[in-house]
This record gives sequence, structure tokens and C-alpha cells, in this order.
Amino acid sequence: MERKTKINAEDGKQDLMITREFDLPLELLFKACSDPEIIEQWMGTKVLKFESKKHGSYQFETTDAKGNVVFRANGVIHEFSPNKKITRTFEMENTSFGVQLELVEFERLTDDTSKLNMRVIYESVTHRNQVLQLPFAQGINMAHNRLQDIVNKLK
Repeated sequence: MERKTKINAEDGKQDLMITREFDLPLELLFKACSDPEIIEQWMGTKVLKFESKKHGSYQFETTDAKGNVVFRANGVIHEFSPNKKITRTFEMENTSFGVQLELVEFERLTDDTSKLNMRVIYESVTHRNQVLQLPFAQGINMAHNRLQDIVNKLK
């Protein structure tokens, strides 16, 4: 099955670009990335906190069947421009990856389609390459597929 989410990682650089076109109006794509209830559904994680504003913060957490925390991430939102852009930090707790900067831009293609452009900047080329060794591409593609399916039901 073709991956609709594209990842461009140039050799020797500490950033990467993630792009995905959605069969969703721009406003619904933005809502899917800024509404905690929708985020929980497509990311498959609990949203403990999500302040959709400049200098707001967020925290995600996933637990196993026994209630043990298996994933926790948090960050600060530095820019929140509805239907245009979210700039935020992202940090996974209990890992060696460090903080990354995410610049997420939303682009209207037609009245019914839109595009997500996400530039992720890591502390180093090494950290970026470590993330790329994980099943990162498959995971984000699966999450974006769920986003498309879940938000289609909101149309």
C-alpha cells in the first residue's frame, strides 16, 4: 500500500519535511490538529492538556492495559494561527532524542482538499537519523490515515 504521507530527509541536515494531502477542507484539517478530542482519536493517545494559544502547552500520554505509562510527550505552542500555522516544541519523555521544533503549516488546495506541511528540526543530524531508524514513517502514515478516516465522519 502506498504511503500518502511523504517524508523528505536530506543527508547531513538536522531537519526533515513531512507532507500529506488530505481530502478535507482546510478548516477540518486544522481542527483535527488542534481539537484535543479529535487528536486523541487519530493519535491513539490521551491528551492530558492542550492549550490552543500562543505560549500554551500540551501533554500527551499513552498507557498499556495495566495502566503503565508507555509514552509521554509534551511541549509549548509558540505560534497558533487558526487554519494557517502551529509552531511548537515536542519532547518525548524518557528518551535520548531531546526537544524538537515543529513548524506545522496548513494549505488550502481546493474547497474540499488541503495539505499539511510539517518541518521538524532536531538538535542534531544524529538525533534526526535515530528517529528515522524507528518505524517513524509507517507510524505517521498510519496516524494520518486515521485522521482522514475520523474527520471524514465529521464532514
